[in-house]
Amino acid sequence: MTFPWNLPLYGLAGLAGGLLALRSGIPAAPLAGALLAAGLVSMSGRLPQAQWPVGTRTVLEIGIGTVIGTALTGSALAELRQLWRPALLITLTLVLTGVVVGLWCSRLLGIDPVVALLGAAPGGISGMSLVGAEFGVGAAVAVLHAVRLITVLVLLPLVVRLVVPGGTSPPG
Repeated sequence: MTFPWNLPLYGLAGLAGGLLALRSGIPAAPLAGALLAAGLVSMSGRLPQAQWPVGTRTVLEIGIGTVIGTALTGSALAELRQLWRPALLITLTLVLTGVVVGLWCSRLLGIDPVVALLGAAPGGISGMSLVGAEFGVGAAVAVLHAVRLITVLVLLPLVVRLVVPGGTSPPG
């Protein structure tokens, strides 16, 4: 396989988008910015669709798993001892709600059931779009999660400030 010369251009677009998004101050800004920028370049049709060298995706998945795994610390485990019940309740509720909403969207809006179920599933853009890619619908799942994540990141801090007493400023 020859080296796909469009990959560095996609990489530069993602880097520029990620760095630009950092200035927004929203959580996960680099991920959202890179996704948006590389997606816009891809959707423009000016470059051929990216064909990643064999094994690249596996390496990237390992990298994402490693980044997420390193965030799990001993203090997180200690907190889980106290928070396992709410964690279980929240997880079950979100998964069941995601299944119901996904099936509902699929039937009412005519969306592919796989896209709808993975798009409505709790999880982040990177993880869910990688799962979606396994089913051949990664881009569609990424779009749904990007819209959800950006909306949540913009609206939820406002909701917290309005609803939670003393929730007017982040700790710091």
